[in-house]
Amino acid sequence: MPVSHASSAPLIHPTAIVAPGAQVHPTTRIGPYSVIGDRVKIGAECELGAHVVIDGLTEIGDHNVIFPGAAIGLEPQDLKYNGAASMVKIGNHNRIREYVTINRATNAGESTVIGDYCLLMAYVHVAHNCNIADRVIITNSVALAGHVTIETQARIGGIVGIHQFTHIGRLAMVGGMTRIDRDVPPFMIVEGNPSRVRAINRIGIERAGIEPDTLKQLKQAFRILYSKDFTLKDAIAKLEMISDPHVQHLRGFLAASTTGEKRRGPIPGKS
Repeated sequence: MPVSHASSAPLIHPTAIVAPGAQVHPTTRIGPYSVIGDRVKIGAECELGAHVVIDGLTEIGDHNVIFPGAAIGLEPQDLKYNGAASMVKIGNHNRIREYVTINRATNAGESTVIGDYCLLMAYVHVAHNCNIADRVIITNSVALAGHVTIETQARIGGIVGIHQFTHIGRLAMVGGMTRIDRDVPPFMIVEGNPSRVRAINRIGIERAGIEPDTLKQLKQAFRILYSKDFTLKDAIAKLEMISDPHVQHLRGFLAASTTGEKRRGPIPGKS
């Protein structure tokens, strides 16, 4: 259970400011000149570097490391924001590097969410209402606009701009300096401006421990999707014949991307 910061005073640098209402676990360290707001909750064995600012309705789990200059839970850069009681929720075992910014959501009861075991490298910006799943790696100077969803184990290269309401699928890899203005299918490598699906993310799939037979099925799905013989609609329908659950996840992602509300459609293949 989180407790008042008062009991953890030996681990809080004397220049840090921790509001009376903040709940900080007694095993968490807070570095020099950091500022923790009145409605913040921080779990066990976290480490906050110097000049970290955490404010608003922000909940941070256990074993997170937050490097100097990060700003978490401040109000969104959204002109529609009216002071609503929105949140940031961060899971466990994350590393949030220097000068990362994570804004709270826009409307009351909504959240910006970071899962577990994520790495957000320096100068990453996570805008309002983003939802980042577990074990995601986002490289330096990536900017996520509002309402971006990133599925588990995705990898985002450096200096990438990601349009609002886009989705990035599981185990997808986005190359550095790519412009993402539509959905990135799971298990695919996307690169360029305009961005295109270049190949299946074979190395990422293998490193994730997915069985060789599943990789074979995903390669078959890739050939169907990016063949000139089928429209996208027909290719998605054809994937129903491949029973592998990973292929069905890919099929469901693409079906939702083409028909779902506020979805922008999938990035096309290189052909």
